[in-house]
This record gives sequence, C-alpha cells and structure tokens, in this order.
Amino acid sequence: MPRQIKKSTLPTMDEVISYLETQSRPVMKRDLSRAFRIKGDDRVHLKKMIKELKSKGLVHAEGRGKKICLPDALPERLVVEVTGIDSMGDLVARPFEWKSDAPMPQIIITKDKLSPATGVGDVIQVSLQSVGNRIYHAATLRRVTVGDNQMVGVYENGKVYSVDRRITQGFTLIGHPQNITLKNRDLILADIPPIRVNNPQAHFIRKIGTADEAYAATLISIYLHHLPVAFTELAEKQALKLTVPSLDKARIDLRSIPFVTIDGADARDFDDAVWAEPDPDSQNKGGFHIMIGIADVCYYVRPETALDADARLRGNSVYFPDRVLPMLPMALSNGVCSLKPDEDRAALVCEVWINKNGNKIKHQFHRALIQSVRRLTYDEVQSALDKKTPIKGLENEVSSLFAAYLALKKNRDRRGVLEIDVPERQVLLNKKGHVTGIHLRETTDSTRLIEELMILANVSAAETLEEKGAPVMYRVHDRPSFEKSANLTECLSALGKKVSLPDDPAAKDFNQILQKAEDTPLQKTINELVLRSQSQACYSPENIGHFGLALTRYAHFTSPIRRYADILVHRALVKALKLGEGALTDSEADTFEDIAHHISATERQAASAEMDALDRYMALYFADKVGQKFKGRISSVTSFGLFVSVEPSGAEGLVPISTLSGDYYEYDSAHQSLIGRSTGKTFTLGQSVTCILKESVPVTGGLKFQIIATHKLGISGND
Repeated sequence: MPRQIKKSTLPTMDEVISYLETQSRPVMKRDLSRAFRIKGDDRVHLKKMIKELKSKGLVHAEGRGKKICLPDALPERLVVEVTGIDSMGDLVARPFEWKSDAPMPQIIITKDKLSPATGVGDVIQVSLQSVGNRIYHAATLRRVTVGDNQMVGVYENGKVYSVDRRITQGFTLIGHPQNITLKNRDLILADIPPIRVNNPQAHFIRKIGTADEAYAATLISIYLHHLPVAFTELAEKQALKLTVPSLDKARIDLRSIPFVTIDGADARDFDDAVWAEPDPDSQNKGGFHIMIGIADVCYYVRPETALDADARLRGNSVYFPDRVLPMLPMALSNGVCSLKPDEDRAALVCEVWINKNGNKIKHQFHRALIQSVRRLTYDEVQSALDKKTPIKGLENEVSSLFAAYLALKKNRDRRGVLEIDVPERQVLLNKKGHVTGIHLRETTDSTRLIEELMILANVSAAETLEEKGAPVMYRVHDRPSFEKSANLTECLSALGKKVSLPDDPAAKDFNQILQKAEDTPLQKTINELVLRSQSQACYSPENIGHFGLALTRYAHFTSPIRRYADILVHRALVKALKLGEGALTDSEADTFEDIAHHISATERQAASAEMDALDRYMALYFADKVGQKFKGRISSVTSFGLFVSVEPSGAEGLVPISTLSGDYYEYDSAHQSLIGRSTGKTFTLGQSVTCILKESVPVTGGLKFQIIATHKLGISGND
C-alpha cells in the first residue's frame, strides 16, 4: 500500500514528483488520492494536475494510462541483458533497449527460477521492484535468448571450450588467420552465437595466451570482464611530465610532522599517511590531535585531460594476486603521488581534534607538502602493539596513534557499526607465479587503527562539503531490503536460530545475531549469511547515509590513487575551500549522477574480476589435491546440489546432486535442505561434512567434491 502523506491540502506538482520518486512501482490515481488524503472535488483537480504533468513530460502513464510513474522509471516488467556478477554474487543486468538520455539504472537479479540458471550474456524478461536511488531488484520470468557475447576459451583440436563453467559445450573454431598457429591449451577470444545449436561455431578474434602459464587466472579475468589494460599514449606522456609542486599561498609546509604510512606488506601504492599526539589543550584532557595526509592526486590529474579520461574510464584500480591494474599510470601511482618515505609529497591533510570518547570536536583541511618518515606494515605495528617488537624511533608516535584509535573505537561501539567478520582470502605466489598457499587475512588492531582514521577523515570531508553547499559524491549504503532480511531469517531458522528482525532493522540488530554466533561452530556460516543479506554500497550525489557504518553522511576521500570517487571529493574540497588548482568544474558537478552510476558499475566489475581470479587461483592450488579428504561445511543449498566450504582455506566447491547416492533428493527452500524422498536423509545449510575432492579445473575456477560423511548440524568432523 502506498505511503500515507499526513496532509489534507492538494499537493503541488513537485510534491507529486517527489512522492513518485519514493515508490517501488508505478501507482494508480487512487493511490495518489489515498496518499495525499484527497477527497471529493479535489480529485478533479488532481486529475487535471496529472494531465498537465503528462503534457510536460514530467510523468509517464503506462498500462493504458492507468498507472503513473516518472518518465525514466522502469516498468514492472522489462527485457534485460545480464552483464555480470557483483561482489555479493548477484547477477547484474541492464535494460536491453535504452534510448533515454537519463543515467542507466542498476538492476540486480535477486530471484532466479529459470532452469538452467540465468547466466552472463542471457537476455531475459524480469519483474522489477525499485529499491531507491535508481537501483532495481529483479526476479526472472522467462528467457528470451542466451546472450550473444564474446567468449574467453581454451583451444583444443579445432574446438574452443569456454572458461565459464556454465557453458559446457564445445564450439568449432572458425575464421582464424592462417598466419596464426594455434596449439592445444591456447587461450583465445572468440565471438559465439546468441542461441545454442548443434555443432555451434565460434569466430576467432585473437589469441591472448596459454592456459598453462603461471598467470593465466589473471589473464582470463581481465579479458572475461573487459578490463582496460593499457593507458592512452597521451595520458602516459602527461604522467611522465608531472613533478612535485612547490610551496605557495595555498599550500603549507607540514614536512616537520613525522607522518608514517601503515599498509599491508604487499601494498603497491601509498596514498595515506597518519600522525597523532595527545591534545596539549588542557580543555581537552584525554583527547587527541590527529593529522591524516592523503596524496593530492587532483593537483596532478586535472579535469578534461587524457589522464582524467583514462582514470574515469577505469573508475578504480583492480587488484589481482600477481599484479594490479592501476587507475593511474605507474609514474603517478608508484611515483609522485605515492607517499614514499623521506620524499616531499603533495597532500591534502585532514587535521582533526577528538575528545577522550572519540567524538570529533573540530576539523580543518590543508593543502600541504608532507614527508613520510617511515613505511610501516600492519604486521610491524601489530607486533609493537603486542609489546613484542617496538618500532625504534617511533615508539611515541605508534603509541599515540593506538591510543587515538581506542578513543575512536568508543565512538564506533556507541554508533553500533555492523561487525561482520569474514576473513579475506589471500593467494600466496612464489617468484615464478605459482601458488604456494592460501592465507586468511585476519583483522587486527593495526588494520582497525587505519580503518578508523580513514573513516574519521571521510566523514570530515563530507561534513565540510555539506557546510559549504558544495557537491558531494557520497558513499552510500542502504539498509537491507525486506526480501533479503526475510531470506536471512529463513536461513537462520533452518540452522535452528529463531530470529525476528524489526521491519526497519538497524546495524545493531544484525550485530546481536553475530554476537550470539561468536565462538560457535556456525560462526563463519552465520557471518556469511548476514553479509549476503546486506545491500550493496555505491556512490551517489544524493545522501541516504551509510547503514553499515551507522553514519548519516560519508564520502570517500582517503584513496585517490585507486578510486575516482576520491578524486572528485578532493576537487570539490579544493574548490569549496579555495585551495588553488585542480578544482571541480561546473560541468563535472552537473554530471555527478552519471559519474556515480559509472563508478559504481566499475567497482562491481572490478570486484567480480578479482573474485573470479581468486576462484581460479584456488582451483590451481587444489589441482594436485584431487582424491584428498577435507573437512568443511555446507555453505549453500540449491536445487542442483550443495556448495561446501572446506577448511582451512575457505575454498568453496560444488557437490552435484547426482553424487548424493542412495536416494532421490528434493530441495526444501524453507529449511535450506536437500531431503531424501525414501530415506529422509538430510543435507542442511551449515552442516559439517567430510568430503573428497573429485575435480579441480583451474581454467574455469571449478572445484567438485563428493561427501563421504555427515555430522550433526553445527558439529565439526572432529567432534
């Protein structure tokens, strides 16, 4: 039922349009009457107003003129093309036909009932529901065609086989030039037909490598996700000419401040440096004075230049186990922009004062020259915090930074930040590029320290821009949709956890679920379920707050070497605070919405490519372990089988339903189980199992297991 507006007078045209912007579907005229409490003769005036809005093109009527929506709103049913998979594992799509000048909406497929399952490149009809901010959730209705798209494949004896494990048939390769010799196991790019037929053909485009080389996993992901690799020649030339600026009236000298950078040992660019001291002001006893220096990328990357065009196209850097595809040329990302020790560097510095409870008292921004005194790693700092190995010459600085973090943590705990704990998997490679291990990167106090300081600077940037009435490229995170929250409670119920989330849940409601799971066998499973239930964060010039961080305003400011959004925030600050060259232009501000949609899409594209590469490296690591036993847990239940996450790597693989012998198994979605029709034997989400690795295919990233033993729900195989 449409939201009721507590108002008894006839609405203005702007109020009607604002109301339509909040609706998930087109509405009837009677819905408008009910929402604005319009009765009697006023309904005639409303009808005339709607007619006028239509004539001006401000609203659109569909369904024989009965339903009303904004002209760029998508209809309830639409044909879309599936374009990729986001970092949460959901398929993303775009309208198959889009003739509007408005920004392309984001469509996330949250329900798929097609068989076989929908895949990237498919053209399908979906039903849509708006979740705000031009983002739609979609449920599949029918398949129009299987997508006509380029394919990355492996050449074998005249045929090419897709690296996408959902495409199982081989394609006869045609059209490759005689001067190009192909060998078995070569990786090629080819065009494939939109509709699968007997003996389908793939048209050769080019050879890109070989499936047996050490870095094939990364190569496949780059081409599979259409990631730009080379910079334009002009952008490279511009980058090579840039030098560190001198001091002037807009740039102050902060080189006497002993800034340090703290990053992972494998970090490839250094765009933030930090410093803190106890606040000497007697009025702020127990408080801290903090400086957060961020590389002044907008000084070097100016609007309407080749450097800017290349950076905007990429939207962000993409990180693979063996390399990074940087957003900026190496001369910048590893050169004049990188905050290397003992070298003058241009920076935008956020200077902040907080009290003993982590509340911000005041802040200000400076354009400055700084000089980092040391490049520290998280492990070094953590060792110092654990009183194991002090960092000589920086004992006081590290101690002050940690004390400031503890104050900020008090503020974080009061806000009720969403505390999901899903360790990041890190692939370890030797010098030849071969996988030597899988490491779970744990969160420590040293990583949390930097995270809290970056959040502090990001909030300060958003607040300053709002105070100045300047454009803001917000980092927004909506609360979970009703559908995802309902699915979470259903999955938890299947695990024996009865949870009742409120209609308008806060982060603390999810934290209560996570806290109850701490130190239990199901902790990892429940953390992953809560993560899947969350909305996708994105960029927007319209602020809806950040649900996960429990913040009313938030913007990305601290990583301009690797994120284009941060460059825009820097430019906006430079303009608003009159800090000199490289300011935001009016044309950029006018297109913030378009840019937001673009960089949100490139972020999802990068996350998908990184995840795909990780899966392939994991499969490569397991390639010589076929036949070995593993302990693990059922991480997902589907109608076609189970997914099992094995210990200790967290690698996930499929257990096809055909391998569950001895019965015919039926899918019970309500209980997240596969249940034997005759025996009643049950395989359930979260259940501990022992399995054998049956197949590992590095080129597709596919692992297949066979379960040989099950254990009680929540009980490990050791118990």
